[in-house]
Amino acid sequence: SEAMHALGIPTTRALAAVLTGEPVFREEALPGAVLTRVAASHIRVGTFQYFAVRGDLDAVRRLADHAIALHYPELAESPGRHLAFLAAVAERQAYLVARWMHVGFVHGVMNTDNMAVSGETIDYGPCAFMDAYDPATVFSSIDQFGRYAFANQPHVARWNLARLAETLLDLIDPDTDVAIARATAVIDAFPEAFERHWLAGMRAKLGLATAEPEDRALVDELLAAMHAAGADYTLTFRGLADAAAGGPAPPAVSALPADWVERWRQRLAREPAPPAERAARMRAVSPAFIPRNHRVEEALAAARAGDLRPFETLLRVLSRPYDDQPEHAAYAEPPPPADRPYRTFCGT
Repeated sequence: SEAMHALGIPTTRALAAVLTGEPVFREEALPGAVLTRVAASHIRVGTFQYFAVRGDLDAVRRLADHAIALHYPELAESPGRHLAFLAAVAERQAYLVARWMHVGFVHGVMNTDNMAVSGETIDYGPCAFMDAYDPATVFSSIDQFGRYAFANQPHVARWNLARLAETLLDLIDPDTDVAIARATAVIDAFPEAFERHWLAGMRAKLGLATAEPEDRALVDELLAAMHAAGADYTLTFRGLADAAAGGPAPPAVSALPADWVERWRQRLAREPAPPAERAARMRAVSPAFIPRNHRVEEALAAARAGDLRPFETLLRVLSRPYDDQPEHAAYAEPPPPADRPYRTFCGT
């Protein structure tokens, strides 16, 4: 969560982890602890479902009005505030999930109880950052069918929002058919909102400040080439930022199809910014450092042995993800083949 905060992505934060003195039995006995997490609020889609499934419409209304006052106060006096609330939550989720995907983040367990209506990333359970680009990437050991795979995240977000809409129908309009039609229009608008945020971010990662109709195809062809080659997601985009400065292409870019690189350079030539400025903007949205899974595991193993120095070093590196840190260059490297594939577990 601290890495996500440094990346500029809306997130809950970890305040403290406090030992309880009691063991927790997983594959082995581990020290139990309580993690204190801070957030704008801890209201989730599941919070609404909790009251709606019991038929407690008054509690749903009170919860909705509280969430509006807390997170969307500009809607408080709107006569259609509950429909507007649904639309506002959808817009924030479209932005949030797009930002996740810009940095290769896989949440891993996007159920309705793990979607905060504030638009913050919540519940860091079986999450991880992708190394080699593959839209079907799954880390969670319990996600056997890829429901929460990297590329499925916007689809799951839309599904979760539909569940939120169901809890609000009686508040949207007393006529159920009218309420369903209005809520459905909001849910059906989600893919366009996600696409808008995602494509804007991908353009920025390619150094494109202007928009042209062929940009989506340029992005899609790059991702297809990365998938075919097993290219590292983070290193490829960081390499493109270096290449945009005008110097020799780094290895991550040299490995891309030459015809794609040439079309990308032709597209860059139509941009008004000078190369140095363009490269700086690209580095500001394409991190050099992410929480590489093997580095996280190293820090955890050392901490279990009583040595917090690897954790503290990793945290320092991740607090400046967009900066070149030559002294910590090893933290930008992908994991060795022996550490792949990587699996995570709920409650880790």
